[in-house]
Amino acid sequence: MSMSGTGVHTRNDDPAAPFVPTHVDGEGAARPTLQIIIGATRPGRVGAEVAHWVHRIAAGHGGFDVDLVDLAEIDLPLLDEPVGAKMGRYEHAHSRRWSERVQRADAFVFVMPEYNHGYSAALKNAVDYLFHEWSDKPAGMVSYGSNVGAGARAAESFGAVLVAVKALVLHESVNIPFVHRHLDAGAFRSTDAFDAAAVAMLDELSRVQIASHALRATRYGGSRPRQEPVPAHAGPTSSTGGTDR
Repeated sequence: MSMSGTGVHTRNDDPAAPFVPTHVDGEGAARPTLQIIIGATRPGRVGAEVAHWVHRIAAGHGGFDVDLVDLAEIDLPLLDEPVGAKMGRYEHAHSRRWSERVQRADAFVFVMPEYNHGYSAALKNAVDYLFHEWSDKPAGMVSYGSNVGAGARAAESFGAVLVAVKALVLHESVNIPFVHRHLDAGAFRSTDAFDAAAVAMLDELSRVQIASHALRATRYGGSRPRQEPVPAHAGPTSSTGGTDR
């Protein structure tokens, strides 16, 4: 675990280690946790550089504790759970670790490339492992691409995936065209426009997170949901139910 000068913890070294919020509000309550999820895993990716920029903006925003989640380090195999995620019956240790990690979050930012007009396989796989852990939590997207498209097609299609697991997809987003023009010495060099878009997204995440807290309490009886009890008649459901194989 490392700590920035702002006191915001970043967890990108040990996926199984507990994330401990470092800030409290004026009433002594822990700040909500924002997970920034790096959706690219391939060698030579630029997603890590973009995600670290998002982290810096989020740390300065002040509304969240920030947990940086690198899917390359999480290293999930292709979905191998025999029971659909909506049941919450995880057979494998890697699934339980992933569930526990995501369950700690109150909001998400997905940092994603665009591959062949779509999102990365690693990102879709990571979402498909879980269901309730994503539900009723706001999600923003930062997409990037090597051309003028800026990864917008990936973000648009990925939004439908998030809706299927009942995440609250924001309208506010960041789309970065010609991303390699913004890389210098291994770091992402932002612009005023990108920074402003990121702050607007974080402002909306913070606002919606407050409302979603009440939604989760209503649905699950607590602010951070555990798995719903499985009805006795439960069986295969539609694709939006998350239990199709």
